[in-house]
Amino acid sequence: MGAAAHFSNERVYKGFLVCLCFWGWLSLTCAGGRLSVSSQNFQVHKHLKRLNKPAVKSIQSPDGDIIDCVHISKQPAFDHPFLKDHKIQMNPSTIPALLFEDNKVSNKPKERINPVTQLWHQNGVCSEGTIPVRRTKKEDVLRASSVKRYGKKKHFTVPLPRSADPDLANQSGHQHAIAYVEGGKFYGAKATINVWEPKVQSPNEFSLSQLWILGGSFGQDLNSIEAGWQVSPDLYGDNNTRLFTYWTSDAYQATGCYNLLCSGFIQVNSQIAMGASISPVSGFHNPQYDISITIWKDPKEGHWWMQFGDGYVLGYWPSFLFSYLADSASIVEWGGEVVNMEEDGHHTTTQMGSGQFPDAGFSKASYFRNIQVVDSSNNLKEPKGLNTFTEKSNCYDVEVSKSDDWGHYFYYGGPGRNPNCQ
Repeated sequence: MGAAAHFSNERVYKGFLVCLCFWGWLSLTCAGGRLSVSSQNFQVHKHLKRLNKPAVKSIQSPDGDIIDCVHISKQPAFDHPFLKDHKIQMNPSTIPALLFEDNKVSNKPKERINPVTQLWHQNGVCSEGTIPVRRTKKEDVLRASSVKRYGKKKHFTVPLPRSADPDLANQSGHQHAIAYVEGGKFYGAKATINVWEPKVQSPNEFSLSQLWILGGSFGQDLNSIEAGWQVSPDLYGDNNTRLFTYWTSDAYQATGCYNLLCSGFIQVNSQIAMGASISPVSGFHNPQYDISITIWKDPKEGHWWMQFGDGYVLGYWPSFLFSYLADSASIVEWGGEVVNMEEDGHHTTTQMGSGQFPDAGFSKASYFRNIQVVDSSNNLKEPKGLNTFTEKSNCYDVEVSKSDDWGHYFYYGGPGRNPNCQ
């Protein structure tokens, strides 16, 4: 009886110790979770404070964006240690001489093109001396894989036309339909890009249409300057078509970012906001809208400038950001890119361009027109030796042509998954 009682008490005591240890572990786990969440919130708050500079005034866009009018000297670029004493260059020393008059294309009624603007303009403008900056929200940062990777592309997203290895292309998860030139020295490029709102299947996929200014190899040291329009639910939290830029000097590893989401690009324009929605967009058998983008190297200062349309000189990437592009570009690419996650074991249904194949033609397929390169004399020239590249032409394709009004142009894009693309 005494032994049994002793054994029973021992069991109770051991049970008590087990419970005590369990609750201790549970408390530590919960505390650790709270600390982890608290640490993440601190990092996000710190990052938002760095990105969202004090605004002179703020404008609520109809699409939910907030556009902050930030004093030009307070913009994110000047967080860069090499730009602390930088004197802003308000204008390029020269703009590349025009090869085509952009309004020439309007003389054909069936191919009449309409101007576009940005949605936030409906509710206000920023004054001279300020620049419009799309405010980054907490949920924007939390959608990223980490605070550090917010606003950055994943590695190796540039099409590899010279070494088109289908296995490598498929592993990257990115697919392209592009035209390109290589093998020379290029000091810029221009294109007029048809604007659509392609459907994106998954929030972590995107669809974009852009031009690439490239220098270096496709290894660890690639330099790239990029601009165009994109639909990226992961980056922006919606499916709107938005103007964007990107740069990197190390193949998307540590340097560079989208828009003004890191220090680098210096904006001087008070009217156009990087990352803001473009409106209106083209429709199937409906009015067509397009945007012109020019990127060129200032022959005097060496900075890479960007112009939107004919009248909006947006700003520049200082030459010191780059190694190869400090001199010139060796490849220029124009075209579309999508992310294909194959989440259900099949090819994505994310559309490129309008979602139509090139042979659908005007008002149905998306196009790049008047594509040009800038030569060493700062003149716009038609590209020589224009090539095309796509990983899977049954999913997305590209067809190049030439006319008097549109110069070198191409239709591109596709629906993604279809009976011939699984």
